[in-house]
Amino acid sequence: MNDTMSNALSRAAAAAALSLGLLAACADGGEAEKNEDDTARAAAAESVTVVDAWAVATEEGMTAVFGVLENGADTEARIVEAASDLSRVELHEVAESDGDMVMQEVEEGFAVPAGGEHELHPGGDHLMLMELAEPLVAGDRIAMTLVFEDGSELVFDAVAKDFAGGDEEYEPHGDHDAHDM
Repeated sequence: MNDTMSNALSRAAAAAALSLGLLAACADGGEAEKNEDDTARAAAAESVTVVDAWAVATEEGMTAVFGVLENGADTEARIVEAASDLSRVELHEVAESDGDMVMQEVEEGFAVPAGGEHELHPGGDHLMLMELAEPLVAGDRIAMTLVFEDGSELVFDAVAKDFAGGDEEYEPHGDHDAHDM
């Protein structure tokens, strides 16, 4: 093989290697970006914990889940949805409406501040379990899922307890009246 041909083959091999390297870098760069996105998506669910989760035991209809949401991250985490196999779930608050205290869905979700907490409690914010599929007896464990604004999910259990509460009335229509909360 002469020098001209050898140089041409070397240049072709170098060009092929460079092309493959660029293709691999693009593919890796895309994969790296996807992995960074996945890490960011998982961040909210990984930084929030649910402490002392419990639900009001009931024979039928509706009930609520309470507890404390703690955020160990340096950024706010926003819960936009909740789910359970036991029922349909809504994020609720108790608010004043025309002089009455009413339970209503919170469309914007619950913010758990950076390094802080958000309490779910009777007479305040809570997870409303609606149209229960079966009775909820004291001692039962309910699997719940919180969905964050970033798409990440946190699964936790709440234990059912007997609780007389503030004489709440859980009606399956419109605004939910919360008497004497």
